[in-house]
Amino acid sequence: MTTPKNGLTYAQAGVDIDAGEALVEAIKPLAKSTARAGADAALGGFGGLFDLKAAGFKDPLLVAGTDGVGTKLKVAIEAGIHDTVGIDLVAMSVNDIVVQGAEPLLFLDYFATGKLDVAMATSVVKGIAEGCRQAGCALVGGETAEMPGMYARGDYDLAGFAIGAVERDQVLPRRDMAEGDVVLGLASSGIHSNGFSLVRRIVSDNALKYDAPAPFTKGETLSRALLTPTRIYVKSALALIRGGQVKGFAHITGGGLTENAPRVMPDDLDLDIDLGAWKLPPVYQWLARMGGVEEREMLRTFNCGIGMIAIVSAEHATQAQTILTEAGERVFRIGHLIKGKGEPAVRYRGHLSA
Repeated sequence: MTTPKNGLTYAQAGVDIDAGEALVEAIKPLAKSTARAGADAALGGFGGLFDLKAAGFKDPLLVAGTDGVGTKLKVAIEAGIHDTVGIDLVAMSVNDIVVQGAEPLLFLDYFATGKLDVAMATSVVKGIAEGCRQAGCALVGGETAEMPGMYARGDYDLAGFAIGAVERDQVLPRRDMAEGDVVLGLASSGIHSNGFSLVRRIVSDNALKYDAPAPFTKGETLSRALLTPTRIYVKSALALIRGGQVKGFAHITGGGLTENAPRVMPDDLDLDIDLGAWKLPPVYQWLARMGGVEEREMLRTFNCGIGMIAIVSAEHATQAQTILTEAGERVFRIGHLIKGKGEPAVRYRGHLSA
C-alpha cells in the first residue's frame, strides 16, 4: 500500500487563492464606480444582473460583443505600463456594439496570467473601470485565472465581453442607404488595438527601445505613445443615433477602412473615399517610413487616423457633423456612397498625406 504524501497545497502548485481574494477586494470599489441605471456593479455573485426596464427600454433587442487587446499587451508588459490596456479592452467591444445602434449596458472581463501580481492586475482593472465609465456601462463581473505553466511569469492576456440593448425599430445599419449619402470620418486617438504585430516588428527591426523618446511626438516615451488608449465613441455615436440622423456606422479595426467599411453596406453601393480629406497622423507616417509599408498595406492593416465612420444623408451631413463635434469628436467628410457593382467595396481617390 502506497503511503500518501502530506502537506501539498494549491499555492505550492502555483495558484495563490489568497492573492485572488486580495484582488477581488482591491477592485470592488473600481467596479462600484461604474454603476448605472439597471445595474449596481457589485462584485461577488456568480453572475451579473441587469434591469432593462429600469434603464428605460421598452421593446429591446440585446447585442453582444467580445474582443481582446491583441499583441498591444506585449508592449504594455515589456514597458511595465498596465493602466491603459483596460480602456482598450472595453473600447474594442463597446465600439463594436454601438455601431448596431446599441447602448452598452454591461461589461465583463477575463484576466489570465501565470502568476497573479495583485498590484499589476489592479492597475489593469483600473483601466477597465475607466473604459466602462467612458462608455456608460457597468462592470458587473469577470474572471481571474492563474495558470502556472500556461503563461510565462509576468505575462497576461485579456478578453472582454460587452452586452448592450437597442430598441427594435432603431437597429443599425438602416436599409435606406442611397447613392450620394455622405461618409463622415471620426478621428482615431492613435493606433488603437490593431496591427501591433507589425508595429512590434518595425520596432524590433530598427533596434528601438520602448523607453526611448517617441520619434513622432514630443514629451512621451515610445511605449507610452504607442499605448495611447483606443478612443471610445459610444457617447458621441449615441448622440447621433438619438438625433435620428445616422444610417450606419463602421468601427475601423483590423482590416482598416478597406475591410471594415463595406461590412455595413448593401450590395448595390460602394464607398468613394478621398484619402486627402484628412491628414495621416505622425505615428502612421513614422510606421510607413520605418517599415517601408506601402499605402495599400497601411489602409488594410491600420485605421490610418479614422477610428469610426458614420453614414448620413447629404441633407443631414452638416447637422450630424455638428452633433459629433459638440460631443468631442474631430470629424472629417471623407467621401460618399456611389453605385456599386455587386459586393460592396471601398474605392479610394488620391493618397494619404502628411
